[in-house]
Amino acid sequence: MAAYVAITKPRIIELLLVTTVPTMILAAGGWPDPLRMIAVIVGGTLAAAGASTFNSVYDRDIDQLMERTAHRPVASGLISAKSGTIFGSILSLLSVVILAVFTTPLAAVLGAIAIAAYAFVYTVILKRRTAQNIVWGGAAGCMPVLIGWAAITGSLTWAPVVLFFVVFWWTPPHYWPLSLRYRDDYAKAGVPMLPVIAPPKTVMRHIGVYSVLMVATSWLLIPAGNMGWVYSISAGILGVAFLAEVLRLWLRVRTDAADLAPMRLFHGSITYLALLFLAVAIDPFV
Repeated sequence: MAAYVAITKPRIIELLLVTTVPTMILAAGGWPDPLRMIAVIVGGTLAAAGASTFNSVYDRDIDQLMERTAHRPVASGLISAKSGTIFGSILSLLSVVILAVFTTPLAAVLGAIAIAAYAFVYTVILKRRTAQNIVWGGAAGCMPVLIGWAAITGSLTWAPVVLFFVVFWWTPPHYWPLSLRYRDDYAKAGVPMLPVIAPPKTVMRHIGVYSVLMVATSWLLIPAGNMGWVYSISAGILGVAFLAEVLRLWLRVRTDAADLAPMRLFHGSITYLALLFLAVAIDPFV
């Protein structure tokens, strides 16, 4: 059982729920319908779990080559590729059915698109072919905000689209520091992550551009979502703090520091996103 839980990458699921629940609260202008909220949480969790399972099955060959991932259940042989594929298919089907029955058809369609985007577009097509894999493949991780909004309202407006792009621009500054830390692993596996094929200074230029776009987009939610002072102040402070951390990593790269400590930005990016969406959740109640 522990292996089947591990194959779904629970830590990724937690991060997705951090963006989904606040989006539903914003869409409802307060607490959404409890049944619908539970359905989105369960359906979204199953969708993310199914997509991650397909990813684990397909990437089992390169996972075996990387120290960070060699212990994963399919890579280590604890779960067979066939069993993993069946498990992922069941999870994915259940997620779409739950979203369709208990929320809205649009949410179910978006859920199916999210699964296909991560399991096929990112994992099969992009990951091993382009250094921009995490940029375009990261779009799958942005889908929960659209799903959450569509589940509550049955439609989409500018507010969820802005939130989608906040997460979209956030993904590279979140993931590339991790890739910097484990670039030797990715190089050994032949995965062309940007830090593998480009020097750290080039990577930092890309991180800087995406970070500025992310912060600027987060401020666009103020007019798009008619946000109040809680979100407005939070987005301002968090944006400045995030850019300051990016600048600190940039200075360490510029001075060729012995220890770049890229994981500080990686963990900081998680804190940024969690606090930003917490502000999204609190704002409608103030």
